[in-house]
Amino acid sequence: MSNDVSLETRSRRRFIGVAAATAAAGAFGRLAFAEPTEDTGNATITQVPGGDKTAIRPLRVHVPEAQLADLRRRVKATRWPERETVTDASQGVQLATMQKLARFWATDYDWRKAEAKLNALPQFMTTIDGVDIHFIHVRSKNPNALPLIINHGWPGSVLEQTKLIGLLTDPVAYGGKAEDSFDVVIPSMPGYGFSGKPTTTGWGPEHMARAWAELMHRLGYTHYVAQGGDWGAFVVDQMGLQAPQGLLGIHTNMPATVPADVDKALQIGAPAPVGLSAEERRAYEQLAKTFKQVDYARLMGTRPQTLYGIACSPVGLAAWLLDHNDADGQPAAAVASALNRTTSATGELTRDEILDNITLYWLTNTGVSASRLYWEYKGGFFNAKGVKIPVAVSVFPGEQYQAPRSWTEKAYPNLVYYHRAEKGGHFAAWEQPRLFAEEIRAAFRSLRNS
Repeated sequence: MSNDVSLETRSRRRFIGVAAATAAAGAFGRLAFAEPTEDTGNATITQVPGGDKTAIRPLRVHVPEAQLADLRRRVKATRWPERETVTDASQGVQLATMQKLARFWATDYDWRKAEAKLNALPQFMTTIDGVDIHFIHVRSKNPNALPLIINHGWPGSVLEQTKLIGLLTDPVAYGGKAEDSFDVVIPSMPGYGFSGKPTTTGWGPEHMARAWAELMHRLGYTHYVAQGGDWGAFVVDQMGLQAPQGLLGIHTNMPATVPADVDKALQIGAPAPVGLSAEERRAYEQLAKTFKQVDYARLMGTRPQTLYGIACSPVGLAAWLLDHNDADGQPAAAVASALNRTTSATGELTRDEILDNITLYWLTNTGVSASRLYWEYKGGFFNAKGVKIPVAVSVFPGEQYQAPRSWTEKAYPNLVYYHRAEKGGHFAAWEQPRLFAEEIRAAFRSLRNS
């Protein structure tokens, strides 16, 4: 066991020397040249030149001012519909909500702050199976840090997980322990953010799982763990099924635990099967409610190309990205409350962070390309998948359903961690980053010496 750890440490240190040289060259290149550039929709990214697309290429983001001016112009020129005929959000995102957000977006919002935060992080690009993959890669100062790849979902992006980086790479600075340090890798899914847009079919969670294993291999990691929520949870489940060499275990905050008989009843709208415990029945009721609130997912799953409006109208895109659900409402209660939160001392989601994410989708023109992931995936959503490797599960009270421990233990027979968090929802890393980081530390603690 000690030989394995030593080998991994030596491998990491050898790679650090190569990567440090690459990063240094990248920093000089970003300052010294204006090309080559790649257009990922609208936003411009600058990469260090090189002929080998499979190489790790440092990257920098810059959005021309003309594109930001165009965004503001389009927001101001929105043709608004009439007000909804109800007093709640049952017909969709309310007119007053969107008009208030649009006024701020067009006059006071500053994308440059988000851009600066991204460019302060080590960002890279590599090409896997013909698609450019953008990712953030931050190493801990601790040479024994555990490598971790974190997966985002829809309508999210890598911006969600940037709030975790310091908490995970330098836990001591936040009251944690050095032995809980991680090296953090956060990729943008194909079709999302600054990653490339697949031009052929086949880039579902199964393909992403293989790509992330290849990415970690290219980064020189011989052992690592993976984390995911929302679509990221599908990806890590697939990683668990594929069990690539070096993957020690996965952590999910949207576990797929529903037994086959329960899943069948949910799909046809039947009553809950007999014999469920009170906790299981509550989960069934939550899932039944969730399935009534996912018409947006059904449309993206069947007709994603029809969504031309979200590529043409920033406000149309914003409303589409806002109208997802969590356990407490649709639009998601955590997002709705954040629209009125301008600052947070504890890392809670704010209005600017929501607009950072929406603006990223707009500038990269990824509203439609991101939607195709729903069309690509043909499997079940919350049904147990048969993962056998070590799995850690965190259950958040604002998630679409709270997975009962009884279901979780059957779905993941190698369950190494199960915990119900005190707060947080569907996008827990975005909503409660400090608490989420604590969950990740605890989740993988038992696997560090595997």
